[in-house]
Amino acid sequence: MKSSRRIFIRNTALAGIGTGLLGSLRPLYGRSPVQQTNGIRIGIIGLDTSHAIAFTKSFNNPVTVPGLEGMRVVAALPQTSPDIELNKKRLPGYIEQVKAMGVEIVDSMQALLDKSDVILVESNDGRPHLAQAIPAIKAGKKVFIDKPLAASLADGIAIVKAAKKYNAPVFSSSALRFMDSVKQVKQGAIGKVTGADTFSPAALEKTHPDLFWYGIHGVETLFAVMGSGCKTVTRFNTPGSDVVVGQWADDRIGTFRGTRNSPDDFGGRVFGEKGNLLLGPFKGYEALLQEIATFFRTGTAPVKPEETLEILAFMEAAEESKRKGGKPVALPNVSNI
Repeated sequence: MKSSRRIFIRNTALAGIGTGLLGSLRPLYGRSPVQQTNGIRIGIIGLDTSHAIAFTKSFNNPVTVPGLEGMRVVAALPQTSPDIELNKKRLPGYIEQVKAMGVEIVDSMQALLDKSDVILVESNDGRPHLAQAIPAIKAGKKVFIDKPLAASLADGIAIVKAAKKYNAPVFSSSALRFMDSVKQVKQGAIGKVTGADTFSPAALEKTHPDLFWYGIHGVETLFAVMGSGCKTVTRFNTPGSDVVVGQWADDRIGTFRGTRNSPDDFGGRVFGEKGNLLLGPFKGYEALLQEIATFFRTGTAPVKPEETLEILAFMEAAEESKRKGGKPVALPNVSNI
């Protein structure tokens, strides 16, 4: 069975995201304005995810995605996880792809920081994100950290605290948050949201708490429409699926269904005072990249760090509920971190 990650990338490819290529001036890509200006130089940490390739293609050929003008990926520090076999296998190929696109491969964090104005943390393993992000944060760089922010709430809190201490803006999100249908909900299309059910693949990885590896997509979608304020989580788990029920402080209920034995898909339904609205389809990374570009220009994150931390708390509470046989688990208060 194809992995959830391959399906996710396939959907993105079908959406037409990222038809340009990364790097310095090359005849193949013409004389793009980005390559002729002293714009924002982007550095990438981690090259074991296809996001690094897809994002770079778009940033270095902004014709494909409006709003990315003046930005260019210039350097990458390749890192991977020695205990995740898939990551080890694809790292060499991804290194060659970015090299072929004109990106300089550097061998130290300091070299990357010296050559970059802003940073993309693109390791798909959340465990090293804290160590990868801290040097950039201490250097005052704006940092986008691909989902999940971290593989634990404790690491996520440490990242947010460091960002505040060093006045270095940090932003983390799944691309699902910026689907057109989610934007319609946030713009008031159905009035006040009274509840929501979301779903996404939830493939498991033994090195991560269950939902941190891939269920994060559907959980992020749930919080995008419900907002923060979840107080308790109850998880129902079988080998093929998860259903996680969250109760919000204002008595609203939101649920996430993670699938493992069904065709891979992303979506949901949102309930509102004026009606209901279906979420989806996921069309690709374009909207996320536009948000990242705006963040790099302004330093203002489109998602509050407290909400991102609550997402981590939600997933950790779901893990604890599973250990307790499906009993409700209260979320810690992360609003005053």
